[in-house]
Amino acid sequence: MRNGQAAVTRGGDNPGVQRETETTRGRSEVTIDLGALRRNVRRLREVAAPAALWAVVKADAYGHGVGDAARTALAEGAAALCVATAREGAALRARIRRGTRILVMGPFDAGDEAVAQEYGLEVAVSRLPFPDGLVVHLKIDTGMGRYGLTAEEALSVPSDRVAGVMSHLATADEPDETFAREQLEAFAALAARFPDATAHVANSAATLRFPEARHDAVRCGVALYGLDPFGHDPADQALAPVLSWRSRVARARTLGPGESTGYGRRFVAERPTRIGLVPVGYADGFRRGLTGTEVLVAGTRRRVLGTVSMDSFAVELGDEPEGADVTIIGDGVLAEEHARVLGTINYEVTCGIRTQSERATRTTLDG
Repeated sequence: MRNGQAAVTRGGDNPGVQRETETTRGRSEVTIDLGALRRNVRRLREVAAPAALWAVVKADAYGHGVGDAARTALAEGAAALCVATAREGAALRARIRRGTRILVMGPFDAGDEAVAQEYGLEVAVSRLPFPDGLVVHLKIDTGMGRYGLTAEEALSVPSDRVAGVMSHLATADEPDETFAREQLEAFAALAARFPDATAHVANSAATLRFPEARHDAVRCGVALYGLDPFGHDPADQALAPVLSWRSRVARARTLGPGESTGYGRRFVAERPTRIGLVPVGYADGFRRGLTGTEVLVAGTRRRVLGTVSMDSFAVELGDEPEGADVTIIGDGVLAEEHARVLGTINYEVTCGIRTQSERATRTTLDG
């Protein structure tokens, strides 16, 4: 759809799911703004230049819908797509033309080599030996302590078999830059030994923070979706959130003094207190630990009260009526705020939102 029109997609943007132009009011609605995604791609390309931007679309594009996200990023000039598994790459290839580069960054399971060959996937190799017939990127452990070759293992590989050299940064989003800079120095020294290979190490945080990390390409995920890799307001990085999440007050009621709402009586009214029950809970991705976070009710910030249930949560009300709109993410309510309440990161929040048709409606705005 163009010019601000909305396409309602039940169950995400999976192939074969019929899109409808009429709106429906379900338990909740997740809206994906592809215009914001385009602006974020342009912003990151500008920051990274002359390095190429590779769009990380693993885990259903961090909960944003892999098909729409991948197509939009490519249309705005992303040079490649990155996924975590060969099966993610194969599913993506069914949506994306054969000439587009897709890099599988995670380790291989049994049978994945054949999948990579069949679907034309490039692969990150984190152990030796590796099979012939694949486009290989050497994944070098420079300090992440996860998957990766040692420097000695990497240097044992003939350079003519290597399409790319990569690593991953453990602390690029942390205030102390010391360890990240040590990793970058180690990576630069190794990448120089493969002058004809594409060097790439920067994630979103490093792309925005360390010019020396950009090399030939940057791999941006969280920032593409308007989530701040440093956990602050995305506007600080000139990024626009792509996802919003809304529901409604399904029922309004008043608690008398001494009455409670929810499991464990974690909220007990001290005075007559109006509350709204919102039909979203931890089975939808609104985590149980979000007691005390804020949402918008008819445009006013209101506090979540008591224990979040599997299928609902309670929110304080002023004079907002039953049926009032509730914004869980969007309109100034940031995923970063909920992440701070949970003691986690913003993309764990968006990755956990369920948009299957039984639970929610996904709407894609493209304009």
